[in-house]
Amino acid sequence: MIDLTLDMTQYDCPFIDTTDDHAVSFTAMQWDFDNRSQQLETRMLVEAPDRSALDDGLHALADHDHMHTLELLSKRGDRAQVKTAIGETKAMGTVREYDAYITGPFHIEGGSETWHVGVDDGGLADEFLAELERHNEFGIDSRRTYELGELFDLLRNAGPAISLLEGCRNLSTVERETLSTAVEAGYFNSPRDANLAALAAEFDISKTAVSKNLRRSQQKLLENVITAMADLE
Repeated sequence: MIDLTLDMTQYDCPFIDTTDDHAVSFTAMQWDFDNRSQQLETRMLVEAPDRSALDDGLHALADHDHMHTLELLSKRGDRAQVKTAIGETKAMGTVREYDAYITGPFHIEGGSETWHVGVDDGGLADEFLAELERHNEFGIDSRRTYELGELFDLLRNAGPAISLLEGCRNLSTVERETLSTAVEAGYFNSPRDANLAALAAEFDISKTAVSKNLRRSQQKLLENVITAMADLE
């Protein structure tokens, strides 16, 4: 299996057009192509900086020429869940034509879309990309070949992977920045290339404060690492 991560710009996608003009993002929870109606049906999570921006984005999406139906399922503050139906885009038609398949959620923000696409062999992947380029612009963020054993490993260990993701998401912005800076500066090297005083100076806080931020970030991550290790196949 060839797994491709693409940074896509489609010219006939209402979600991309909406994020190009409004401060909203869309993440697909579920999608399905209806052969009878030739429509792509999706459930999307919608995020915005505030409620006003969310409302503006949803109104623009509903009014888009390529949007067939939009149903608001729930909304709270600056987030919403919607069910939509659009006509088949040229890119999705290419996915179906080359028997490719979606391997991860779409994420659409700032006028472009992250795609995760699987193709069964390398030759077909090259043909698929060449055809995709005819009507769309995209960059290849990654291209990886998975052997059969690796695929089974990924599927069996989805739970531990989610635990690790949750650990990363549980970090506050300060904790994430402190830990990243400590790693980049060589705080965890042996011998250390940076000490607490250097990190404290970087953030303009006391050594005690930076030490607390480091301990909190490490504790949050390690708790999820231990959970993931216990669940590994």
